Amino acid sequence: MQNTVGQQPPKTWLVESILVTIFCCLPLGIVGIVNASGVESKFRAGDVDGAKRASEQAGKWTKIGFFVGIGAYALYILFFVVLGVGAGMMGGGFE
Repeated sequence: MQNTVGQQPPKTWLVESILVTIFCCLPLGIVGIVNASGVESKFRAGDVDGAKRASEQAGKWTKIGFFVGIGAYALYILFFVVLGVGAGMMGGGFE
């Protein structure tokens, strides 16, 4: 255990991981939330190294979830707009 007096806790990534869970990628966002929730508790218990590891893991999974979500949205747009799968809905297609 280390003395944490006067030190700032590492970034928790909690808000970001909640937003990723809601808007991008549910499973990876949940992993981010789980890691983010341990940052402050570990820091307050004096486990500064554990808090830093939890922060790094939360950041990693939050970023991965964000980019997976963005990729999924991009594939969705590509599939329906560029490839014309939604042509029947846009006035084209079979008559």
